[in-house]
Amino acid sequence: MTFTRLFLVASFFIPACGFAQKRKVFTTTPVYDSVIAAYTSLAQKYPAMTQLKTYGTTDVGRPLHLFVISKDGKFTPADHATKTVILINNGIHPGEPDGIDACIQLSQDLLSQPALLPDNVEICIIPVYNIGGCLNRGACSRVNQNGPAEYGFRGNAKNLDLNRDFIKCDAQNTWAFETIFQEWQPDIFVDTHVSDGADYQYVMTLIPTQRNKLHPVMADYMENMILPDLYKRMKEKKYEMCPYVETHGETPDSGIDAFLETPRYSTGYTALFNCIGFVTETHMLKPYNDRVWATYEFLRAIIDIGSRNCETMGNARRTADRMVANEKIFALNWKLDTASYDWFEFKGYEAKHKPSEFSGTRLYYDEKSPYTKKIKYYNTYTAIDCVAVPRYYFVPQAYTAVIDRMKLNRVAMKKLAKDTAIWCGMYYVTDYKSPKGPYESHFLHSAVSVSRDSQLVMFYKGDYIIETNQPCNRYIVETLEPKAADSFFAWNFFDGILQQKEWFSDYVFEDKADSILKHDATVKKQFDDKMNTDTAFAHDHWGQLNFIYHHSAYMERTYDRYPVGRLNGEMKLPED
Repeated sequence: MTFTRLFLVASFFIPACGFAQKRKVFTTTPVYDSVIAAYTSLAQKYPAMTQLKTYGTTDVGRPLHLFVISKDGKFTPADHATKTVILINNGIHPGEPDGIDACIQLSQDLLSQPALLPDNVEICIIPVYNIGGCLNRGACSRVNQNGPAEYGFRGNAKNLDLNRDFIKCDAQNTWAFETIFQEWQPDIFVDTHVSDGADYQYVMTLIPTQRNKLHPVMADYMENMILPDLYKRMKEKKYEMCPYVETHGETPDSGIDAFLETPRYSTGYTALFNCIGFVTETHMLKPYNDRVWATYEFLRAIIDIGSRNCETMGNARRTADRMVANEKIFALNWKLDTASYDWFEFKGYEAKHKPSEFSGTRLYYDEKSPYTKKIKYYNTYTAIDCVAVPRYYFVPQAYTAVIDRMKLNRVAMKKLAKDTAIWCGMYYVTDYKSPKGPYESHFLHSAVSVSRDSQLVMFYKGDYIIETNQPCNRYIVETLEPKAADSFFAWNFFDGILQQKEWFSDYVFEDKADSILKHDATVKKQFDDKMNTDTAFAHDHWGQLNFIYHHSAYMERTYDRYPVGRLNGEMKLPED
């Protein structure tokens, strides 16, 4: 009998508040309308402790719901400066519905047994985030998963993976989510998932916000206070956890790499605002019932930890916010440090190979050969790109998509009151790579290189000034700095600059090109150097003219020029 089956028998009856309580056995997950009906019923039954709110809409036309549990009956964020706010997101991938069922059960238990509900915790639950995917119900899209009988689909109504959308905000779902997040400013965020990948003994694995890119104050608090307590409590509940199994090689024996969630992911986005995030990843091959209860126990643990650490965690976050507002250097991109690792005891199954029914050999995990052995956990990332933060960014009003997302995330901005020429730093994009096919509706740029220039640039009345003295500075920097992995440049918000708009007719320009070489010694030297070192160029008539054109005053200055200006130091700017 496996560990999982043993636990299922042992946990059929559990103690709660001093009496035996029969646990529900989960084999199915409800359809979307039934989920909302369950929360509607709870809100009606417990009006003194709950509210069911709606925010905006989603790509399928339904509003996004938020179920708020507050023991003192206060339901606005301003009332809770002395509380830990926990935001739980379910169904971002509706084929992974464990959190949907766990949160309904959790809400029922907390409300029916108020002694379980802490006074100093505000619990905010998104019942189903990807509503379109939840409505697209079937039994085949999660081919590797052990139950439930039916479930939703990963893509939303636009066929977007919403856990890649948090920076670019292509989905209306994301706009509604970020409205919730910015309004409630949670201290802890939990996103519930089901894993793919290797086989092992654990029902639950965990992705905490990657420590190196979380603010050090929050990272220290998470690492030293929250995570040890979480692991201890889950073990006591017979749902021992390990880090999410992202194998360093083919199998877990090779070690586990900490998952790097850039801001396109939910916890990468929440980390920009000094919020501690967790992604629960139950194991796809474990019975659905065990997965739901493991998620349930994790949420019970995080609520209790949030209550016990309310004051100190609140102080840590306020400290981090103050420090971010004055930060001078920010990391933009990260690389796994394979020379740095910890050892931990991993409970897995022997990985073996056998002949395939198709060709070659196949990998399999032998559940009859469990093991406990020490493996490496690579949990350190080092910054490979950093940037000094300017005092101001200038964003032309023409880029409405950028401005709208800044407003959504409560970035403080001012408008220029009149047309103003500003001597500021400007980037030129010198190189980048893009995929051959689209990724999440975009041709995502990577390996971006830039050069810098100082120029007198005309900005116009209504263009935006962003001062980097804000707690949301990381969001500002990681979206506006073009080299950042999930910058607005990377996500194609500025692609218009990458196309040259004016050209020349060679038969007309040739006389002018000759004149340029005669009167501009700098261009002449650059031209001669290239002629002497580049054989192909020396025989390329059009290429020679194009070189002179690009190095002359006739070449448009805005080609490849990133349009966001940067200004250091103090300056009195005209503004509304």
